Amino acid sequence: GASSTTMILAADHQATEAVLATAGIPYVLLRNSWYHENYTQTLPATLERGVIVGSAGQGRVSGASRIDYAEAAAAVLTADDQAGAVYELGGDVAYTQTELAAAITAQSGTSVAYQDIPVVEYEKMLADVVGLPAPVAAMVADIDRAVSEGDLEVRSGDLSRLIGRATTPLATAIKAALA
Repeated sequence: GASSTTMILAADHQATEAVLATAGIPYVLLRNSWYHENYTQTLPATLERGVIVGSAGQGRVSGASRIDYAEAAAAVLTADDQAGAVYELGGDVAYTQTELAAAITAQSGTSVAYQDIPVVEYEKMLADVVGLPAPVAAMVADIDRAVSEGDLEVRSGDLSRLIGRATTPLATAIKAALA
């Protein structure tokens, strides 16, 4: 939903789409939602702490694997008549951070919970505790704000249609990352 989101991270995507629209060249837009790997790459730390902290509330993320998104890009690149197409790509099953924590618990056997905090507190924690530079902390906290407002939930079905199969389930991605 790059054309409608207010997420800080989307500004570059929106600017790129605006340039493409006026460039006079054929293009296809693949608007990827979130990646399972955004969560699985931090599994060791998540398991050690036993908590996922954020500001996503009960917002849903239509996560998919990098492989799913790569296969979709390959399908578009090898198909005819794609000029001007816009694909809203996301996993078949969206999940909340609470559901993410439950899936990690189920796959790892280690209890993990989700702790929701206000965006301002989350941004401060990211800067002061995690050590992210202030602009990065603001961007990451803003992503959770956008999640809480539904910006990363995709219902188009475009991704599974393009790859010709169901998208990779979150549990599968967690299991693979734990192996």
